[in-house]
Amino acid sequence: MKSAEHQAKRSGTTTRSAESRLEEAVGLAAAISLDVVGSVVVPLVQPRPATLFGEGKVDELKGQIAELRVELVVVDGPLGPGQQRNLERAWNVKVLDRTGLILEIFGERARTREGTLQVELAHLNYQKSRLVRSWTHLERQRGGFGFLGGPGETQIEADRRLIQERITKIERQLETVKRTRQLHRKTRREAPYPVVALVGYTNAGKSTLFNRLTEAGVFAENLLFATLDPTMRSLLLPSGRKIILSDTVGFISDLPTHLVAAFRATLEEVLEAEVILHVRDAAHEETDIQKRDVEAVLASLGVTRESTAQNNQHVVDVLNKIDLLAGEMHDAAVNLAQREPLTVAVSALTGEGTQELLSLIDGLIVDEERHVLFDVPSDEGEAIAWLHANAHVRRRVDGDDGIVHLDLGLSPLAAGRFEKRFPDLSKRLGEAAAHAAADNAAE
Repeated sequence: MKSAEHQAKRSGTTTRSAESRLEEAVGLAAAISLDVVGSVVVPLVQPRPATLFGEGKVDELKGQIAELRVELVVVDGPLGPGQQRNLERAWNVKVLDRTGLILEIFGERARTREGTLQVELAHLNYQKSRLVRSWTHLERQRGGFGFLGGPGETQIEADRRLIQERITKIERQLETVKRTRQLHRKTRREAPYPVVALVGYTNAGKSTLFNRLTEAGVFAENLLFATLDPTMRSLLLPSGRKIILSDTVGFISDLPTHLVAAFRATLEEVLEAEVILHVRDAAHEETDIQKRDVEAVLASLGVTRESTAQNNQHVVDVLNKIDLLAGEMHDAAVNLAQREPLTVAVSALTGEGTQELLSLIDGLIVDEERHVLFDVPSDEGEAIAWLHANAHVRRRVDGDDGIVHLDLGLSPLAAGRFEKRFPDLSKRLGEAAAHAAADNAAE
């Protein structure tokens, strides 16, 4: 296996050490059980249009590839169709670039129908860009008559047309999936259970944290892109408030644009979240660079500091894997979390700090609620049951006078739904809310 170090200035990506890039590339290969028999960093001053590397380096690597009996070479960077074809001819092996490798991982990991469609769409868009004089058989003329391709249509044109037809079909299917997701989101908004979304660099421990908090048993291993398909589970906060916790696909530096586009419907779950938990590997030497990579992908989805402020979203930095930090480094992470209001240090593996995380989420969501003291006649059983299911009932006292006294945490959305469903009680609830607002103003 070979990793090429591209010029950061040319690509516009954040600067990483060559060793770190190489280690990540090896990890990507291991994610689909490839046996990595060799790896090397190739300094690249001026990319060659034909082969990316200079002739001398190509010949040098050819000898190493033959000696190690390599069957597949991965270049950790983008390769043009011509560059890929020329390297395959020079080395007589299959060559993949970074995008191709990540697509292979996603293709192996997708489990749901939606995930499979998203990966296939990304594959086809990638493949379509490769159909530029990539293979000699594509130059053959497919002559004929009638409507079967038309006279003189080349095989490359036929292949491109077939790919485009398949892309159009998948996009239509994914549009149906997107509408279904929107209906699911609408249902969740009407519940109303706040959504808390986990995002982060791949292998930061999102799924492990998800399992720790929800006991869901989601697949989680020390692998890049261990899980792809989004998972949602309900979770009770310390206050008794119910939320929906959503686990999303991990991000990575230089994430292929095909994948960002294909998984947009899935990643849009983040846009609906009231709280976004940015899970970071605090023990990784490049955790700050990984943070910027994640923020760049979020920005491409429209999640920025400005948008979160406008939408009243909260972004929490979750410093995970503190169990891997020793002594002063561990204490420094914990102290940082104590100083910063939207930062918490946890170990998803051991459970350290998870209660503090839940309490922080609880505080952020409860802040959106109105504290209301509401008296309901005990014979209004349906309304009382509805409030128990859809509001945060802090305390309930059943009076001897046939009145149920409720101490509620009530969101504006829940209040609006209650008033529509129980119009006879809406005036009473409105008066209770007005009293609560007046008391808060007086304080």
